[in-house]
Amino acid sequence: MKLTSLTAISPIDGRYSDVTVLLRNIFSEFSFFKYRLYVEIQWFKKIMSMSQTLKINFFEHKKLFLLDEIINNFNENDAICIKKIEKKTNHDIKALEYFLKKQVLKLDFFESVSEFIHFGCTSEDINNIAYALMLKDARDQIILPLWYDIIHALKKMMIQHQYVSLLSLTHGQPATPSTMGKEIANFYYRMKRQYKKLKKIEILAKMNGTTGNYNAHLAAYPNINWHTISKEFVTSLGINWNPYTTQIEPHDYIAELFSCVCLFNTILINFNRDIWGYISLDYFHQKLKDCEIGSSIMPHKVNPIDFENSEGNLGLSNALMNHMIMKLPISRWQRDLSDSTVLRNLGVAISYSIISYHSVLLGVNKLRINKDRILEMLNQHWSILSEPIQTVMRRYGIKNGYEKLKEITRGKKIDKSIIHDFISQLNIPENEKIRLQNINPENYIGNASQTINEMINDIN
Repeated sequence: MKLTSLTAISPIDGRYSDVTVLLRNIFSEFSFFKYRLYVEIQWFKKIMSMSQTLKINFFEHKKLFLLDEIINNFNENDAICIKKIEKKTNHDIKALEYFLKKQVLKLDFFESVSEFIHFGCTSEDINNIAYALMLKDARDQIILPLWYDIIHALKKMMIQHQYVSLLSLTHGQPATPSTMGKEIANFYYRMKRQYKKLKKIEILAKMNGTTGNYNAHLAAYPNINWHTISKEFVTSLGINWNPYTTQIEPHDYIAELFSCVCLFNTILINFNRDIWGYISLDYFHQKLKDCEIGSSIMPHKVNPIDFENSEGNLGLSNALMNHMIMKLPISRWQRDLSDSTVLRNLGVAISYSIISYHSVLLGVNKLRINKDRILEMLNQHWSILSEPIQTVMRRYGIKNGYEKLKEITRGKKIDKSIIHDFISQLNIPENEKIRLQNINPENYIGNASQTINEMINDIN
């Protein structure tokens, strides 16, 4: 059976392939080869740039740019060629090294120095840098832009609904009102914090040989400061240098990065569930499309499927990332191979997040506020005003204010007249009675609306 989006085992490359296609340029087997080939070439160029210091007879420095053509022209046939070599070597990096040597030998002026390809390297020197570059590209080119879109969509929502009063529900029960804008703003602020954190997380890599001590490098060139060269090389690739490792870079930064993504995802799950609930309460309508169907038998249904889809995929993503957070920083002694197959699934974990981000953006764009329903719910619960009344009673020293309001409100249907009658009998200044009677469920929102102005004006 030919592999297509219909025959793929994973929905990542099947049902959801349209929204994950960009990740193929980063996490596919082909792309992994390309990243590693790039690292091998850059290291070879670094060594050649030191030819005078290393006493290498190489005089074609101006020709080094030709090596870039190997990576620029890398195609699927080249990747297939590497896979064929790997069948013999049973080692993917050695197969890549042999492929690169073959390509370099086609350039006659590199023949005398071809043995300096993969010089002093263990496989992990190449792999860890490739993964670092892959994760950097995924973060900067895909994850952060989508987070920005989600945060921007929430900012737009909170401004649109800044003055829409909302009956709060603590423990699922009527509680002190807020505004829809302020409730969205809470998520906006939380997500924005994670956005800032993710941008600052250092992407680390190492280039220091089989056990992190430059043993082979120093065996060949004992008077060279390979520690400094390692730093120069790694940082020249736009990533951060980890100076102290075993054979492998310990992956702590991956755990840090995924911890941040997991927390953002958890906040987004919280948002999805709240919006799902508001749709259920009819606080939001969803924009209709005539051709869409909500149920195969119930014609009236308009389900919040985008938020449900997002929640489900976020759960899958977090499950994989949490395993990686717990597993990847652990390696037996100087190296074991248990991280290898886990690292090959970095793209899988990220893909489920990407699917969910697209889903939530679709869902948010369909939402239409139902102000009438929200106001109706507020006006059904005048008992929530027992909070400001008993608080003002405390201010004026009236004893047992809480207990008195509990007696007339708890478990009872309360309307405006009952509340106003109670206020009129209070032994407080007349202007305070008037102020309390001017409070209603819709305008008892504290500084909810002003809070949004503070967020908007916060340039940090």
